[in-house]
Amino acid sequence: MNEPVEEEVDEEKSNLPFPMAPIVRVMKSNLDAHKLIRKQVKEQMNLWLAKICSEVSKEMNISPYPTVDVPLFRQAIQKYENVEELKREKERIVVAMQKIKLDCDSLIRDLGHKFDDE
Repeated sequence: MNEPVEEEVDEEKSNLPFPMAPIVRVMKSNLDAHKLIRKQVKEQMNLWLAKICSEVSKEMNISPYPTVDVPLFRQAIQKYENVEELKREKERIVVAMQKIKLDCDSLIRDLGHKFDDE
């Protein structure tokens, strides 16, 4: 029973930007039940979230308006939200380029046959 209390005290002493419990709760809700999360991973997640928060805040700060509103927030997080869309676009482009490569290879073979015959 004393271990969780000691862990909470350690969290309070650390200089992490966010409380650890909500972060761990979200992580565990997305991991298999049998997986354990090392302390270093929890801390690194906390620091990474702070970094993202800082970057988004700096992006919103560029606005000349005195108030930060939801549209400004959505604009600032757009590059993080569009990652999956960018991955799909990359896959689509790679497939298209592979088709072009196959067409080029076919044309090269055709040219080879044409000039070998003459």
